[in-house]
Amino acid sequence: MKVIKELITYRQMLKTLVQSNLRTRYKGSVFGFLWTFINPLIMLLIYGVVFSNIMRIDIENYYLFIFIGILPWMYFLSSIQAGVASIVSNSNLVKKIYFPREVLPLSIVLGSLINYLLSLIILFAAFIILDVKITITIAYFPLILLIQTVLTIGLTFFVSAINVYFRDLEHMLGLLLSALFYVTPIIYPVSMVPEKLRYLFVLNPLNPIISSYQDIFYYHRSPNLVSLGFVSIVAVFALIIGWYVFRILNKRFAEEV
Repeated sequence: MKVIKELITYRQMLKTLVQSNLRTRYKGSVFGFLWTFINPLIMLLIYGVVFSNIMRIDIENYYLFIFIGILPWMYFLSSIQAGVASIVSNSNLVKKIYFPREVLPLSIVLGSLINYLLSLIILFAAFIILDVKITITIAYFPLILLIQTVLTIGLTFFVSAINVYFRDLEHMLGLLLSALFYVTPIIYPVSMVPEKLRYLFVLNPLNPIISSYQDIFYYHRSPNLVSLGFVSIVAVFALIIGWYVFRILNKRFAEEV
């Protein structure tokens, strides 16, 4: 409870850091804020061309299918990639003033979350262009987003704290996240995965989350609530473990950064 009270007390600092993250994300670039839309569109184009024309995956509205998965993946990816260095890159703040250090990784995740919500504008524009209906199943979206956010915050707490003591983690994460992308059903449905490899997807907590987004936006059906319930437990567990590790390692952040 103490950390929640501290975060409430330092909410203005959190808000300022989130705004700073959003402002500096594309600072100095020609297209600036437009990169929020350009990045997912470029990824969509690359994967769409490769997998629909070269790999010849035959799925109706395939570009829409992968776009639904790529957007939450980029939310997760940008949170972890930027969050892992959030303590080290703010060493001046960590050394000079007191504040709950959780504010730093939390501001990264919240900034990425806002970026994700803004990028949904393109998704809904695609629905209109492709004449794809939006059904009542979209009501599950806040729940799925909440579960993903809890999981992402927990993992970001964990990697940001470990990275202070083990800087190689920042570089290793790039490889791990690349591998995770291909064992997450973003560019293909789980049904295409051979039975003998399905265990890789059972172990991946992003699997039910991305599949749930596809269920409500692409298939227009309710998500698998059993899988969603299981991953919500995993997300809460990740948050508790991530925060606990963060609090333990936090004691020597100022000396290590």
